[in-house]
Amino acid sequence: MPRRVIGGLVILLAACGSASPLPDMQPGETGRVVNVIDGDALVLDTGQSVRLVSIEAPALYPRDRPAEPYAAESARILEDLTLGRRVQLYYPGITRDRYDRALAHVVTIDGAGPDVWLNAEMLERGGAWVRLYPDTAARGDELMNLEAEARASETGLWSSADYRVQDARGVSQTLRGFRIIHGRIGVALPVPTDTRYPPACRRALQGANLTLSIRRDARTACGLPVGTEIRVRGYISELELDLTYPRHLQIVEAD
Repeated sequence: MPRRVIGGLVILLAACGSASPLPDMQPGETGRVVNVIDGDALVLDTGQSVRLVSIEAPALYPRDRPAEPYAAESARILEDLTLGRRVQLYYPGITRDRYDRALAHVVTIDGAGPDVWLNAEMLERGGAWVRLYPDTAARGDELMNLEAEARASETGLWSSADYRVQDARGVSQTLRGFRIIHGRIGVALPVPTDTRYPPACRRALQGANLTLSIRRDARTACGLPVGTEIRVRGYISELELDLTYPRHLQIVEAD
């Protein structure tokens, strides 16, 4: 599979002077990749840890749990693309998380091969899925399209039953992690008041034990009519799916 390049073209930064491959983002630091943590995180020779924004890969070292399915393969994809190569960071919004990781899109720049937009390439190779946040969601539609193509061709992690779109009616109490679910919107449910960050609303899913916990930034979903067919992504724990961003919910149009 060809490496992902901006706009389908090889980016030759040296030949293009100061032209930015991601002009809608703020150029950041450069450095050489010395370690890959998993399929969405790496470390530069400057000591800076980097989290590739808008994508999420299976966790190789989750807390108190074994590695998630396809985690080692995903990390290997990113290693093959980056280890020992120089990269430049590009910031679509906030630049650091609470762990002082850089929140960035990352492009290789050293001339050892085509300059690759790594966030997009990981999606194209099926090494990760899209996970957007309001402060860093630039190019979200483009990334969603790349993921959809990989999913349709069952590339990478999408070849595993663990990550295929799952019917909400089949979600069990034991399922935990980021998943994509298909179902129909049900009735409104009570919102708990004894939590620090209560959701904007909660909606049942028809015929399922799974509940949508809809956060403030995605609150437009609170008004969806009962029976609306949806595809939704988010973190699932204890039969609740946390919907944090509007683009994470897609209405399935009738044929």
